[in-house]
Amino acid sequence: MSNEDSTDIRIDLRGLVDKICAEFPDEYWRQMDEEKAYPEAFVDTLTTTGCLGALVPEEYGGLGLGLGDASVILETINRNGGNAGPVHAQLYTMGALLRHGSDEQRTKYLPGIASGQLRLQAFGVTEPTAGTDTTSLRTTAVRDGDEYVVNGQKVFISRVQHSDLMILLARTTPLDRVEKKSHGLSLFIIDIRELDGLTVSPLKTMVNHETNELFFNDMRIPASALIGEEGRGFRYVLDGMNAERILIAAECIGDGRWFVDRAAKYAGEREVFGRPIGANQGVQFPIARNHIDVEAADLMRWKAADLFDAGQPCGAEANMAKLLAADASWRAADTTLQTHGGYGMTTEYDIERKFRETRLYQVAPISTNMILSFVGQHVLGMPRSF
Repeated sequence: MSNEDSTDIRIDLRGLVDKICAEFPDEYWRQMDEEKAYPEAFVDTLTTTGCLGALVPEEYGGLGLGLGDASVILETINRNGGNAGPVHAQLYTMGALLRHGSDEQRTKYLPGIASGQLRLQAFGVTEPTAGTDTTSLRTTAVRDGDEYVVNGQKVFISRVQHSDLMILLARTTPLDRVEKKSHGLSLFIIDIRELDGLTVSPLKTMVNHETNELFFNDMRIPASALIGEEGRGFRYVLDGMNAERILIAAECIGDGRWFVDRAAKYAGEREVFGRPIGANQGVQFPIARNHIDVEAADLMRWKAADLFDAGQPCGAEANMAKLLAADASWRAADTTLQTHGGYGMTTEYDIERKFRETRLYQVAPISTNMILSFVGQHVLGMPRSF
């Protein structure tokens, strides 16, 4: 256990989440995957602990913890073989509301988010034609009296069916009327339980994270749904991305450690030609390398989290943590599948399920290539590559 893990609150959080995860073993997650079902029982149980309100200030009923503390929660879920994907957005999506929302909005929504009575798990940003180029999104929100009228489309928006609220990014000023492409985008918090003009279309995907296409057809939302100032939504979204990257890195660290444990255990038990396969360097060395990679990525996770919690710039560190952790977990997944051979392909060992789950983080919430572009341009000072 590193020094970063050894604070009392983090030790307590690990113990608490370990205890909950023991109630939801591999068989539970396997069933959820097979049925492509939302892990409602797990989410409900975790919600009762207050963990999903970890980042909400105490004055609004949350735990008032730091991002490093929250990262322990997600890491531990994945470390136990679970999937933190269904709950991670509840932790960080509210950041834009907390930092840029009005007093009225914070008072109205944050207590319910902290208690879990309100689920804020849907983040409406990505679009089919824009992808990572967020400033080119085409969804519009046009002011009409005390309302905005929303038209457009979003894609890969997860957990909509299990959310009460959604953070939505839309263009409020046409692209040809702004000085910079990043201007004229606005952020809204909307209650999706009471909306006309919203169509949700589920997408079938390789991993079970209940993602959807959203279609907005003259959907009316109150003007009071606007977060902060009109036209500054892109900055508000960027403000929360470092937190997202760090928390996703923590999930990958959890996955990586789960894979290394499974591979090392199996390599020590499985005998072929009269001896454990782990006695062969061709089997042993890749697992050892995976362990080293995961531990190294973990250090960058903590560096990024410490900077974030100190209010310091951490864009480079957050992005590097996400890339290192995603790469480490993916390589560990590949090694673990190879170590198990044919058994790794069977559902009963859970390797193939976790293999698919951790592969997602090579592309979401940002692809590794975009991180390399960011580091090349903004850290190393090279010309823009896209």
